[in-house]
Amino acid sequence: MRKALLPLAAALCLAPAAYAAPRESSAAVRALLEKVDSLYRSGRSRAELEMEVITPDWSRKLSMDFWTEGLDKTFIRINSPARDAGAATLRKGGAMWNYFPKINKVMKVPPSMMLGSWMGSDFTNDDLVKESTLLDDYYGEFFTPEKPDPALHYIKLKPRQGTVSLWAAIELAIRKSDLLPVREDYYDEKGRRQRTMEFSDVAELGGRTLPRVMRMVPLSRAGHSTTIRYKAAQFDGELPADTFTLRNLQRTKIK
Repeated sequence: MRKALLPLAAALCLAPAAYAAPRESSAAVRALLEKVDSLYRSGRSRAELEMEVITPDWSRKLSMDFWTEGLDKTFIRINSPARDAGAATLRKGGAMWNYFPKINKVMKVPPSMMLGSWMGSDFTNDDLVKESTLLDDYYGEFFTPEKPDPALHYIKLKPRQGTVSLWAAIELAIRKSDLLPVREDYYDEKGRRQRTMEFSDVAELGGRTLPRVMRMVPLSRAGHSTTIRYKAAQFDGELPADTFTLRNLQRTKIK
């Protein structure tokens, strides 16, 4: 169980201590990472999303429902287009399954595939279902980029020992005014920026103020991008008891 964090306002006053223990995040950094990790989640949540995948040769849009419970349970069901409707993803703890209605088959996703593409998008399985978290799987330090924006906090993240990650480092930019993320840059072991995720369209959603749009751009593939748009969300509401079950994966009727 995570230790209780200092309130954000107090924690941010301790920002200089971020450099005192390079292998453990300061209270200020931890507070910010926990906020980012839980931004679209709560004790229980449900959301309606649209995902648009763009490539030089084709594009497609998916609409889906998205349920979560804490950071450990995720359920996704695609509603459209018709050829993908009913496909579903379930994660419980460290296990993940996909259901493909065309072949009526449930397939368990091996750990080696967690960093693979989700439904042909530029988001990985792990990006969508959050098996790893910034707080628990990375340690972070405040840093100053070459051309800093004074309105932003900057945090550099590196994987903790034992964390399986494609990225040697992640740089996170967060607005000081409301502590909402603006951008995440992902770097390989040679220090090359490989992809960028941008957050935009800040508005109220389900009683929270959130960026309603996330756009992932893989920098090694020109003309490719994936955008997720939040259409609606409910936080801390009740969910059916069997939401996060294998039986629910194969249901054709959406709750």
